[in-house]
Amino acid sequence: MKEKAPRNRTLVLNDDEIPILKKEILTLSDLEDFSAGGENSFNSENRLADRESAPLEKILDKTINADILKALPLLPDEFADLIIIDPPYNLTKNFGGTVFNERSEKAYDDYLATWFPLVCEKLKQTGSLYICGDWKCTSSLQRVVQKELSILNRITWQREKGRGACANWKNSMEDIWFAVKNSNDYYFDVEAVKQKRRVIAPYKENGKPKDWEEESEGNFRLAYPSNFWDDISIPFWSMSENTDHPTQKSEKLYAKLILASSKPNDIIFDPFLGSGTASVVAKKLGRTFVGIELSEEYCLYAQKRLHRAETDKTIQGYSDGVFWERNTLAEQRKK
Repeated sequence: MKEKAPRNRTLVLNDDEIPILKKEILTLSDLEDFSAGGENSFNSENRLADRESAPLEKILDKTINADILKALPLLPDEFADLIIIDPPYNLTKNFGGTVFNERSEKAYDDYLATWFPLVCEKLKQTGSLYICGDWKCTSSLQRVVQKELSILNRITWQREKGRGACANWKNSMEDIWFAVKNSNDYYFDVEAVKQKRRVIAPYKENGKPKDWEEESEGNFRLAYPSNFWDDISIPFWSMSENTDHPTQKSEKLYAKLILASSKPNDIIFDPFLGSGTASVVAKKLGRTFVGIELSEEYCLYAQKRLHRAETDKTIQGYSDGVFWERNTLAEQRKK
């Protein structure tokens, strides 16, 4: 194994901890055992016939290693207060040995339709859903979401890094679609996601700061969040949250979604858990969680990160109840 650089904090799995972490992960067999109705085979639509869902208490705060098409029918309906989805984009990508292949727009639409309606069945009537995508698949996401839910907004966030391009514009932006089941009854806490911005030209009224505060670190004001985010850092090798997952989302990104659209103790569900960011952030912020992930390796990453979250509640870029602009919080630069 190649030796890591001294400052490389990318998470690794040690041989002695893998068997322990495996025991903590639920499998499809576990879900079937939790469910009532005896042994039944999957029908032609990959859905279980005549089987009740697993009791909610059996799946809370758990990582489920399974195919979502087989696992979703075994989960109770309308259990999630918030669903966050980071599905494979319409790109060829290797996810822990499973390759998702780029396809036509029509074929990608058809792929989304196989599982997205099933996911929406797990959302409470007052729940919210966020789904991530890039420029190439965002129109497909909009089409599939608006068939099931009410779309309220599209967040665009700036990637700190992106591959260069010689014959095209460099891709450094991604989207997150925000939707709800009931546009007249959903939770949104704007106060929880204000951003602390540096004031470049401080204005005073009667000799006192107007809409800003003078602090030891500089002059700042709390700003209401918009649907364009330019303060997100992609996990990289010197960050302790980083794993070898190829499309890992940052904890700060998900913290904004969770704080805005859920209350303490609410249930956060991620059907494409990856290396566990949604579950980890939910735990750090006092929520409960359920996550499904096809790759056992990524499930192990998630479990190890969840163990760390028991003692380390920090989220890079989030401190003292506010989100800071990139590179403006001295304490964050020291971590």
